[in-house]
Amino acid sequence: METASFNNGTRYYIMAVTPTRLYSFTGTGSPEAVFASYADRAVHFMELPGDIPNSELHFFIKQRRAVHFAWLSGAGIYHGGLNFGTQRGENFVENKALLDYSKLSDGGEVVKPSSIALSEFHFLLLIGNRVKVVNRISEQIVEELYFDQTSESASKGIIGLSIDASAGLFYAYDENSIFQVSVTDEGRDMWKVYLDLKEYAAALANCSDPYQRDQVYLEQAEAAFSARDFFRAASFFAKINYALSFEEITLKFIGIGEQDALRTFLLRKLDNIVKDDKFQIMMISTWATELYLDKINRLLLEDDSPEKRSNSEYQSIVMEFRAFLSDSKDVLDEATTMKLLESYGRVDELVYFASLKEQYEIVIHHYIQQGEAKRALDVLQKPGVSVDLQYKFAPDLIMLDAYETVESWMTRKDLNPRKLIPAMMSYSSEPHAKNETHEVIKYLEFCVHRLQNEDPGVHNLLLSLYAKKEDESALLRFLQCKFGKGRSNGPDFFYDPKYALRLCLKEKRMRACVHIYSMMFMHEEAVALALQVDPELAMAEADKVEDDEDLRKKLWLMVAKHVVEQEKGTKRDNIRKAIAFLKETDGLLKIEDILPFFPDFALIDDFKEAICSSLEDYNQQIEKLKEEMNDATHGADNIRNDISALAQRYTVVDRDEECGVCKKVILPSGADYRMARGYTTIGPMAPFYVFPCGHAFHAQCLVAHVTKCTNRNQAEHILDLQKQLTLMSVEPKEGVNGGLNGALSGDDVATSVTPIDKIRSQLDDAIASECPFCGDLMISEISKPFVLPEESYLVSSWEIMSKNVGIEKGIAFVV
Repeated sequence: METASFNNGTRYYIMAVTPTRLYSFTGTGSPEAVFASYADRAVHFMELPGDIPNSELHFFIKQRRAVHFAWLSGAGIYHGGLNFGTQRGENFVENKALLDYSKLSDGGEVVKPSSIALSEFHFLLLIGNRVKVVNRISEQIVEELYFDQTSESASKGIIGLSIDASAGLFYAYDENSIFQVSVTDEGRDMWKVYLDLKEYAAALANCSDPYQRDQVYLEQAEAAFSARDFFRAASFFAKINYALSFEEITLKFIGIGEQDALRTFLLRKLDNIVKDDKFQIMMISTWATELYLDKINRLLLEDDSPEKRSNSEYQSIVMEFRAFLSDSKDVLDEATTMKLLESYGRVDELVYFASLKEQYEIVIHHYIQQGEAKRALDVLQKPGVSVDLQYKFAPDLIMLDAYETVESWMTRKDLNPRKLIPAMMSYSSEPHAKNETHEVIKYLEFCVHRLQNEDPGVHNLLLSLYAKKEDESALLRFLQCKFGKGRSNGPDFFYDPKYALRLCLKEKRMRACVHIYSMMFMHEEAVALALQVDPELAMAEADKVEDDEDLRKKLWLMVAKHVVEQEKGTKRDNIRKAIAFLKETDGLLKIEDILPFFPDFALIDDFKEAICSSLEDYNQQIEKLKEEMNDATHGADNIRNDISALAQRYTVVDRDEECGVCKKVILPSGADYRMARGYTTIGPMAPFYVFPCGHAFHAQCLVAHVTKCTNRNQAEHILDLQKQLTLMSVEPKEGVNGGLNGALSGDDVATSVTPIDKIRSQLDDAIASECPFCGDLMISEISKPFVLPEESYLVSSWEIMSKNVGIEKGIAFVV
């Protein structure tokens, strides 16, 4: 009995035998319910007539489940497989068969077994004192077992067989002994058994090594080859690794002219070859490529009409070939494959393979030859394509489809426009319709305005294209645009102005030439050329000069001369227009400036009003100059009075006034100061300086202080002046305070300055231009350190040394 679980509950499968019948019962619920259900229905059984000493039913158990059974009946051994996974009623037996006992005899009398045991592939049949091992599949006796019995047991014979299903052990026993039948790898030859029966799937399932599988594949292949099923044979031959060589198999197909089957064999062989065998894979793949090409050509030769080329077989083989190229692109030799494709004239496949191998140059060249610029540009846009190919094919692409090419360029940020200049120039040299959009100008404007390109070559090319257009407005806008505006240390424009000027002169773009002249500060040339184009433009150019009054007047004179000479009509009208022109100059030109431009025989009455107006202006200027002269005269008188007052300037020094440096009194002691109050000489006195702030210094002290506080160069200059003065001067005898000692008198000022006075004046300026205690010298002293670097040794003397302090004691005070 076996059970199986289903959604509707547990199902029971029960088999039972009698000497002549094998019953099968099945149902759900419980065993009692199963048997009770047969009260109303017929019992399913198999009846085999015949007598047998012992009717037995045995099962082979695998993974705790009965797999197949064998019934020792009178007619033979009834056996089959068991399938407990279905709900088909009593019919759970599969592959039923009956082994006739006549197959167990050697031509003699048929002897029925007295006992049976069942293994996975064999029957163990007890016949007399021997156990015959019969293959369950082939029904052939594969072995006979004899037992080593005692003479007493041998006369009585083997009683029966028994099996330990859980352990898979077989036993035979007599009255005295138990014999164990050992089973070792009983399925080792089952592949041969199945192979002989042409059951190839079962044979492969029981193969234990590659050599056995090769025999099965070889048998299948030979059978299919004999049946002229060549494609199936090719598939089996491809799986063979040892039983038959590669060359023998291929020669089989070549010998009968089956190229398609040979191709199939090669393709299947590629699937089975170890990936490490790269050379064999490459050779087989190359051979398969040639067979594909041969097949395609044969289809074309059969009927080369366009209708036939579009048929399913041709298109199918082409698509299959392309899929093969895609799968084998890494193993095929690039050069060999391309030569094969080229020799067979398969240009489309050549381009396809080149694209797979990232040989984009070949692909692009093909599309250009076919006139398919859009597809070529699509290839160039792929991430792995080198940017150098953009420059290489740019001339061909822009001539083929300028719009698509420029649009493609504008999507790329890694292009160098300078390298595209040859392509753009070749396109620009071709004639274009007036209303046609110039694609090169569009791209150059994109580079200049959007990408802010600063390459002079790009700017020059754009300027040259603008210059060739009939409408000059775009050229003028380009020249007036400051592309470098806002960039530090950069020019306002990047084109070559000299080249631009030559080009505009050649193309007769005069307004542009005027702008370039003005930009190059060649204002005279700009005005002269503007007068040929438009006087208003010339006036605007003349008015641009602001920092050079003479040049501005010269330019306006050029304009005035042109206006006077070009005016036509009566003389009086010409003069009136010329006078009106003077008003536009805002007083820069006068009537006398333009009179030389009129003819000699012009009457002065025609200029009466202008001359009178000019004379009035001059009169006003003369009056203004007179006022300025009077003011200057008064100012000179005031300066003279100030000089006279300065000559009489004095200061009072107290008798106890000290030197600001040495702190000694300025005036000598021991003299009669009452005499000093008069104008009598009181004896020799050291030179000193007194400042308006009241500070006084000895001359030598002041020199020493200033040289100490000022920088090194100034100090050396002061000492040099002092040295020169010491060598050149003699102590003056006229007064003790002359020169360095006091202020000069009015008479001294009138005398000529001697070299010694000049040196003394320079020394005064160097040390006494301001009070050292109240001027900038004292302010600069604030930033100097107290300790100079050369006085660092003094720092250590100021260090506060720590000393051990005794234990502090606190005293409590009670308040």
